[in-house]
Amino acid sequence: MKTDVEELSPTRVKLTIEVPFEELEHAFDVTYKSLAKQVRIKGFRPGKAPARLIDRYVGRGAVISEAVNHAVPELYNEAIQKEEIFALGQPDVEVTKLEDNEELAFTAEVDIRPKFEVKDYKGIEVTVDNATVTEEQVDEQIGTLRERFSTLVGADRPVEDGDHLSIDLSASIDGEKLEDVAVSGYSYEVGTNTMLEGLDETLRGMEAGGEATFKTTLVGGEHGGKEADVTVTVQSVKVKELPELDDEFAQLASEFDTIDELREDVRKRMADVRRMQQLSAARDKALEKLIESVDIPLPDAVVDEEIDRRRQSLEQQLAQSGLTKEAYLESQEKTEEEFEEELKTGANSAVKAGFILDQLALQEDLSADQGELSQYVFEQAQRMGVSPDQLAQHLVESNQIRVAFTEVVRGKAMDVVLAGAKVTDEDGNVIEQEVVEASDEDAVEEAAKAAAAAAAAEVSEDEAKDDKDEDAAKADDSK
Repeated sequence: MKTDVEELSPTRVKLTIEVPFEELEHAFDVTYKSLAKQVRIKGFRPGKAPARLIDRYVGRGAVISEAVNHAVPELYNEAIQKEEIFALGQPDVEVTKLEDNEELAFTAEVDIRPKFEVKDYKGIEVTVDNATVTEEQVDEQIGTLRERFSTLVGADRPVEDGDHLSIDLSASIDGEKLEDVAVSGYSYEVGTNTMLEGLDETLRGMEAGGEATFKTTLVGGEHGGKEADVTVTVQSVKVKELPELDDEFAQLASEFDTIDELREDVRKRMADVRRMQQLSAARDKALEKLIESVDIPLPDAVVDEEIDRRRQSLEQQLAQSGLTKEAYLESQEKTEEEFEEELKTGANSAVKAGFILDQLALQEDLSADQGELSQYVFEQAQRMGVSPDQLAQHLVESNQIRVAFTEVVRGKAMDVVLAGAKVTDEDGNVIEQEVVEASDEDAVEEAAKAAAAAAAAEVSEDEAKDDKDEDAAKADDSK
């Protein structure tokens, strides 16, 4: 087999591959065996008809076409491996010469990852927010905990903001009562402004048993957008009563005996969260600087594919939440043009980051073992709210194991960058990057890893199969 490589651009090549017919023997063997099982020739059992009769029965042209269809993908894969081409996506293949018993020639145009080397990835300097936890922040967290243990008690006074009411609502348009716009015993906190416009203003100052009518525009439903007369009746008025901040509360709300111990635990937990936020921010900023430091061309087709993926992902999220794209853009205060530009910028950065981390992984000779892949499956399953074994099965069935493998290796490449970075907070303090201690969920995690191991093993099986196919191909070529 003869292969010529023409660089069409820094991100696209054209391979011209010429193969003598004797090197197609394996492809013809496979083709004849397949056709022999399909055709029925008198005097021969299924699968036993000789090649010369199959040529006569189905036509030599059909046999050659089938053999070429089988051979081209294998020849293409062999060529890009031999030439060390990092192909992206499927090639555009064109058969340029096909002469029986003489030669097969075809071209294959494909996008490639640009050739480059990642330099200066050690010693990147980034600054992150301080991780200091103030007493006010601890108070706020304790206050949130108090809210969880609050109780509602009746209030014999006019309604105020923050009161919790039980209300009835009904509506009418031009005196005609709307049966589908009526609720009874609805719980509502005054001052949240989460229902009809004008409701909170009407409720303030009312008392239990009181009734009032106000005009407003209905939201959603058959009558959405229409002005209606809405009548609200206050059934009850209750106020939230918070527990005292004392040792008794600490014992009720936690495993601690005193309020001081509870406050110290809250402070420590908040500091741990801030610490993780610092490291996450450091990771993001280090990657941003790495992307800025490397100038490489990007294949348009790959960027366009990433743009489409991001657009589809957003559309699915909007559909699930019942929002339109127009409503989303309005909430984000963006125009269609600004949205598209942001989409393109994000896609470019994502593709570029992937290329850089892939190259860095090659330079550092990084890979992923079964345990690391299982850990990835476990963490992703937690984020998605599914069991690890369900996610592992989905990855295997959808042929996404390679994607997971790539993500793990890229994560390890980013770890290399972060390990060599200088991270400081706003006060100039150096942020040490210790390994996070194991949590109490380790036992659960180990069980999850066992379930995910099947997915990890799939990578090893694929690699073994690839090696076996490659050895077989080489053996065939040497015949």
